Amino acid sequence: MKENLIALALGGLFLLAFYSCLQEEMLNPSTFDTSDSLDENASTYAFDAWLRTSYLDTYNLDFRYKLEDVGADMNYNLVPVSTAKAEEMAKLIKYLWFDAYNAVAGPDFLKENGPRIIHLIGSPAYNPVSGTIVLGTAEGGIKVTIYRCNELDANNIDMLNEYYFKTMHHEFAHILHQKRNYPTEFGNFSIGKYNPLGWQNKTDSEAASMGFVSPYASGQVREDFVEIIANYLVKSDDDWNDILTMASKNGLNAKGIELPDDGIDGRTLILRKLEMASKWLKNSWNIDIVKLRNEIIEREKTIKIL
Repeated sequence: MKENLIALALGGLFLLAFYSCLQEEMLNPSTFDTSDSLDENASTYAFDAWLRTSYLDTYNLDFRYKLEDVGADMNYNLVPVSTAKAEEMAKLIKYLWFDAYNAVAGPDFLKENGPRIIHLIGSPAYNPVSGTIVLGTAEGGIKVTIYRCNELDANNIDMLNEYYFKTMHHEFAHILHQKRNYPTEFGNFSIGKYNPLGWQNKTDSEAASMGFVSPYASGQVREDFVEIIANYLVKSDDDWNDILTMASKNGLNAKGIELPDDGIDGRTLILRKLEMASKWLKNSWNIDIVKLRNEIIEREKTIKIL
């Protein structure tokens, strides 16, 4: 997860500039310039018009699918998303993410708290040194980038959840906790067990036995927190119970060898973490995570690409 934490110390001039920007934000109905007319002769006109109505006008969100260097991470060799896959993804995001939140949290929640930019990239972002790939990022509570979109299969719900929607809920949870921090006590559940450099060497079973819903969750406290939320939202009952079953065992290391009993009750830890995250969502955002999960699962049964 890439976070842009910018420390600015410009004294009175900064405060004055910030106040001016704040006043401008209050006066403008949209962060973006909505005066530009769309090219009716463009092959993407119908899609672009739908994006403007569905995202920009409704959520003050700029949905970007045309790759621009200024909007991409220059540390990676990236491929643009095809227009066909971009259209599928945009409509899936609206149906399975935005409409689901609207049904549970109300129509103004995402307009007020959602990202201002969603950016689609066709390829994954590979990290050859660590042997990992980036599936998504959230930047400064403003922008969410989703990678690997050219491999989208709208008929494969497991793939949708594993590579896209779990990532979206993960990154959005980061945005929410940047606005209202999660309880500091959350870090006490697995204190001393986090390893930001070695998570990729853990198996799912090993991570679960330590009290983490995924190997990535074992990297840092904040990743653990959002992984609990994201996994619970997209996992079926069977898949979630599989995690809890693995958490009840000693687990296997990266070579498939059973680990000795470490004295950690992984199942109880995961359930306690979920309880704290659920209370935070309810108390901070008035979101019932069980209702949201049920809404998502029901929508997954009848995916609609309009």
